[in-house]
Amino acid sequence: MDTSKIAISEQYTIKNPLHSNKYLVNGVLKQWTGETSEVYSNICYTDGAPTLLGSVPDMDSDAANEAINSAVAAFDRGKGDWPTMKVKDRIACMMTFVEKMRPHRDQVVKLLMWEIGKTKNDACKEFDRTIDYILNTIEAYKKLDRKSARFDNQSGIFAHIRRSPLGVVLCLGPYNYPLNETFCLLIPALIMGNTTIFKPAKLGVLLITPLLEAFQESFPAGVVNIVFGRGRKIAAPIMQTGFVDVLALIGHSTSAVALQDEHPFKNRLRLILGLEANNPAIILPDADLDLVVRECISGTLSYNGQRCTALKVLFVHADIVEEFNKRYAEAVDALQYGLPWEDGVFLTPLPEKNKPAYIDGLIKDAVSKGAEVLNKRGGELSENYCYPAVLYPVSTDMRVYQEEQFGPVVPIIPFTNIDEPLDAIAASQYGQQVSLFGKDTKSLGPLIDIFANLVCRVNLNSACQRGPDIYPFTGRKNSAVGTLSVFDALRSFSIRCFVASKDNQYNNEILEKLLASEDSNFINTDYLL
Repeated sequence: MDTSKIAISEQYTIKNPLHSNKYLVNGVLKQWTGETSEVYSNICYTDGAPTLLGSVPDMDSDAANEAINSAVAAFDRGKGDWPTMKVKDRIACMMTFVEKMRPHRDQVVKLLMWEIGKTKNDACKEFDRTIDYILNTIEAYKKLDRKSARFDNQSGIFAHIRRSPLGVVLCLGPYNYPLNETFCLLIPALIMGNTTIFKPAKLGVLLITPLLEAFQESFPAGVVNIVFGRGRKIAAPIMQTGFVDVLALIGHSTSAVALQDEHPFKNRLRLILGLEANNPAIILPDADLDLVVRECISGTLSYNGQRCTALKVLFVHADIVEEFNKRYAEAVDALQYGLPWEDGVFLTPLPEKNKPAYIDGLIKDAVSKGAEVLNKRGGELSENYCYPAVLYPVSTDMRVYQEEQFGPVVPIIPFTNIDEPLDAIAASQYGQQVSLFGKDTKSLGPLIDIFANLVCRVNLNSACQRGPDIYPFTGRKNSAVGTLSVFDALRSFSIRCFVASKDNQYNNEILEKLLASEDSNFINTDYLL
């Protein structure tokens, strides 16, 4: 399991580290002359030392203020070119960006593998899915605009209703999907006419640097501002200005709360948050165990369990738990561990330096309180990995139950009465998704009705997941604020606004003149194909 002893093919070696000293503010790619942060990979060469991938600026509060001032000036209290621009012209800018982004696919994919240990297949999917997300967002925006290309008349008042931008958006993405999930915040915010400041995550940061020129060349000055550094040095000063209208963050609730606390006008700060989940699976006694094992392997251990949508705990009925445990443990031990670009690899090195020790601590805590490691390879430790451990039986006093492990360890809890997992899910601080495995509709039906009031997605006989991106992605309680999907994100990053006019000859003549001219980008009935 020691990847330092595995030869790395010439195609995937890091020959020249990528040292980037650029950042984007006010439409200018500026040179950073201050401190920098080196970016290392936990994938090691034969000497066992972490691999230097490059470096990025380690920026300070002065740079943060420069970025927020640029975004504020570009929005210009709603008078800026971007927020007042015609829909078709904003779409044209977005299409330009897509075409300038495409040529960087191979470089971004390679960096995804090295920076965060994502398999080659998943890294390719992340890039391609992001392109598809942008194109689908454009189509959804056209559809939204077509619905707005009309006047309503109620009680003698004409209304022309459209969606308007909210203002300045601070976007902070996660390390596990540093391209796709970050862009699921940034792209809808931009296309709705907001101006943005974007700070990449600490891990998965280098892959943004090849796209800096594409952003600069595609959007007007100040619309996209990209800065690098630690959250407390960059994000906190930006929030303290009070100029941020929307905090868009995918990460942990503690980070979201800390940043909200920095804002002086919390009452008007909009939140769009994708947070932790601790999604459970409920496996009923009549479930198809072949299907369950297959889906639970994917749900618990895809990308080493480092997904907010991952299955973090399995509740298995006592009548089948012994058989399930046997099959599942064998399936986990059969998973291939290796380097991200190897064919057939499923488990890869963990990107966080301290994560193997953390996972090992969870395992030891559970074992000390009565759990067993069911699979033979469970808990095998190296410098950059801890092989998945299947823990059973897990109780509520164990850390692996209380904490979102976000890594390769799987707690299993037996139950005899369905109220046991129901009570646990109801008491949880999270409410994103659940996976429900079974066949009898008399059992499934009432459970679906209950889960629909506890979480936001019930996956029937399948693992939890985000996609397809057209479906709503949100959560209850501490799991989310707002909804992120192709269509819903457009609504989240905008507000309904309308022009009202009494139905009389004087006003109607003015409206007809506005429609016949190009004096207003808001009042128009152009139909975008």
